[in-house]
Amino acid sequence: MLIKALRIGLGQLIIFLDFISRPRKQKRTAAAQAVVEQAAADMALYQFHACPFCVKTRRTLHKLNAPVSLRDAKNDAQHRQALLEQGGKIKVPCLRIEENGQSTWLYESKAIIAYLNQRFAGI
Repeated sequence: MLIKALRIGLGQLIIFLDFISRPRKQKRTAAAQAVVEQAAADMALYQFHACPFCVKTRRTLHKLNAPVSLRDAKNDAQHRQALLEQGGKIKVPCLRIEENGQSTWLYESKAIIAYLNQRFAGI
């Protein structure tokens, strides 16, 4: 019981610290932002809200101004099942990328952040 309360408290602290220290969004022209939004529409981030690695990944999405849809794999049974069946394991963060009719599931926050920076930072 005490451990669970501690985990919940730490999770809320992580979320609060993320909120007050969130980086600024990248500024783009309207045309460039439309390109980013089109590319981001084919992605989804499966995550737990208070996971530190997920927070790190969401901060990068915010900084890059890339509106990737977020999927709660902890509280939403449908998203959790999709992560398990299609991604192969319940591990977050996980970025699902739809390209040419195929899904790629990218795990590990460092790999996801590197991919997002490579894909969106130069636009």
